[in-house]
Amino acid sequence: MSGTVYLVGAGPGAVDLLTLRAARLLGEADIVFHDALVDAETLALAPRAEKIAVGKRCGKHSTAQRFISKRLVDAAKKHRVVVRLKGGDPMLFGRAQEEIAALGAAGIRYEVVPGVTAALAAAAELSVSLTRRGLSRSVVFATPRIGERESLSSWVNAVRSADTAALYMAAGDAEAVKRELIAAGVSPETPVALAENVSLPGARVEAGVLDELPELAQRRGGGPALVLLGEVWRELAQKIGVSPELLAQTA
Repeated sequence: MSGTVYLVGAGPGAVDLLTLRAARLLGEADIVFHDALVDAETLALAPRAEKIAVGKRCGKHSTAQRFISKRLVDAAKKHRVVVRLKGGDPMLFGRAQEEIAALGAAGIRYEVVPGVTAALAAAAELSVSLTRRGLSRSVVFATPRIGERESLSSWVNAVRSADTAALYMAAGDAEAVKRELIAAGVSPETPVALAENVSLPGARVEAGVLDELPELAQRRGGGPALVLLGEVWRELAQKIGVSPELLAQTA
């Protein structure tokens, strides 16, 4: 048998943010390889599938990427519908290209099913547009995370040059993120928001300015969090109660 591997976006967490195609494929799946952050309600949409956790969490034991890719190839030789379920969107910080390369080299059919990425879910949940006429004409999705044996990243320059930025996998390195951005010329009074567990019942947000980012990160509950920067977050920061002195300096 030679099946098809579907790289499916699970979205930010809420099961009803899945696409119709994603839900259909989960119902048809023979086997599902899923990330650590995929919600249990989402996995329940695959009642007949064998479910295998292959997620990666910072600071915790995780499955090597080459092993995941091999498991996908092997599964496609035994099953008709193989789902690789990734949090958010597979093509954004999901290492999908490595899996696509492995599947292509093995002659395995594959298809990518997009999902709602966390930055868009956070913008919707907080009612803050990432773009705004006259204020924000550019948006960058970046991460300060660098894997072993990888070259240095230019994420700081990308964030500095954009009107609005969403930083993935950055909350745990809040102090270093703050330090590097300020050293690169980003104002310490730049409005920021830290959105945790977006779209889920336990969602929460902290907001302030870049200089306060480490303190904001310390108050999070341990769930997946996104760091958001830019002038579009000023009103949110004011509502939540950022220091009036700092806001006055940025007015």
